Amino acid sequence: MTAADAVPIVFVHGTRFSAGQWSVQIAELRDEFPVAAVDLPGHGERSAQAWSLSSATEIIASAVDSLDRGPALVVGHSLGGYASLEFARRRPEQLRGLILAGASASTRGIWAAPYRWVARLVPHIPADWLAQWNDRLLRRLYPSEVVEATIHSGYAFHTLPAAWGEVLGRFDAGAMRFVEAPVLILNGEKDAVFRGGEADFARAHPHARVELIPRARHLANFDDPDAFTDAVRRFARQLPAVS
Repeated sequence: MTAADAVPIVFVHGTRFSAGQWSVQIAELRDEFPVAAVDLPGHGERSAQAWSLSSATEIIASAVDSLDRGPALVVGHSLGGYASLEFARRRPEQLRGLILAGASASTRGIWAAPYRWVARLVPHIPADWLAQWNDRLLRRLYPSEVVEATIHSGYAFHTLPAAWGEVLGRFDAGAMRFVEAPVLILNGEKDAVFRGGEADFARAHPHARVELIPRARHLANFDDPDAFTDAVRRFARQLPAVS
């Protein structure tokens, strides 16, 4: 692959985080690929913007356009994975490949009940308490170079009820039928919840495969940044050229 052929890559963060979630991946991949990471509505630098999947789709589309290299590989984690599925449905002409990371569980049915409960609870907990708890947790689990950009960008707990409220009940493996590009389902081996539907998601698409990051949990790109980045790199290199 020449520099002119390099696949543009857009990263989409998960619940409460921001573009900073991808600092390690951006640093490792930017010499080979045009790369960008977005802040979804209500997150990061867009903290004041109201959440909607429609707005999330437009933000991803704008990031693809900003790279000015045609259809992109979109990498979405958790909430960002479901937003990326919506992007695939609405903007198929801008999608060259899709990586769903920690986003291959149905958000329908009884599975969603605990998340609806959390979404109702979060507004009643002071945001500074939640932020301090997240800071301590991330710093205890991960090296500073992996999580400091995420911590510095802050957390979007105020957006969680609206974001989960729209995503819960909306997505299952049937969403894969709207994805026209190749798909990699990239999960942490120990992410039991969000791996729950990975086989169904993979079966629902003719060009999807599953890859696991050994010993990683839901935040697989934090648990093993090198393995996660390598998986993205290999998938990007294998994508067919744009005709």
